[in-house]
Amino acid sequence: MLQPILLQVTDSTSTAANAESINYLSLLLKGGIVVYPLLFLLFLAIFFIVERYLFIKGASNIDYGFLRTLKDNILRGDLRTAITLCKSTNLPISRILEKGITRIGRPVKDIESAMEIQSNLEISKMEKNMGYLGLIAGVAPILGFIGTISGIIRIFYDIAATGNFTIEIIANGLYEKMISSFTGLVVGVIAYAGYHSINMMIDKFGIHLQATVMDFLDTLNEPIK
Repeated sequence: MLQPILLQVTDSTSTAANAESINYLSLLLKGGIVVYPLLFLLFLAIFFIVERYLFIKGASNIDYGFLRTLKDNILRGDLRTAITLCKSTNLPISRILEKGITRIGRPVKDIESAMEIQSNLEISKMEKNMGYLGLIAGVAPILGFIGTISGIIRIFYDIAATGNFTIEIIANGLYEKMISSFTGLVVGVIAYAGYHSINMMIDKFGIHLQATVMDFLDTLNEPIK
């Protein structure tokens, strides 16, 4: 009575040990040839997300001390110092304000138009490579689906070629089917989430940008000290 129990415990222990020693990389590679482009797309997606995040994080920084100093110079009529201050501050907001300052004395519509054009240029810089990220979000699940079809074809092909209907033949095809689908969905979700997260950062910067431009235009209407 005791021996069968010990054998069951031993079998369950060995099974648990085998489960813990699973080589996930080798398991992933059982997903077939489709897994390789998916891994490449995953690398690209992570690269674009990190690169865009760092770029936008730095570019969207608004130095309020710089804005106060710039406003004081404009109110004193010291436009040359204000322009120099903008040139020395390498930020999108400073380049936009510089376009407005260099056009002070012209109609307000000309000032607004120049600042709007520069704002669009700065936003377009932030949106660089975002199209690739959106493309990855759409292509990755489709590649995973192609792997699913490939796995099903492999099952029927192996059965037809060998004449055997065994669990090993079915398992190999199911590995390719499920792993490729899973990988494609994971890559697609990462790219999709990164795409919209970066766009939210750009939208947030755009709102701050509009508020800063409106404050600048209001400053032009204040009397010179």
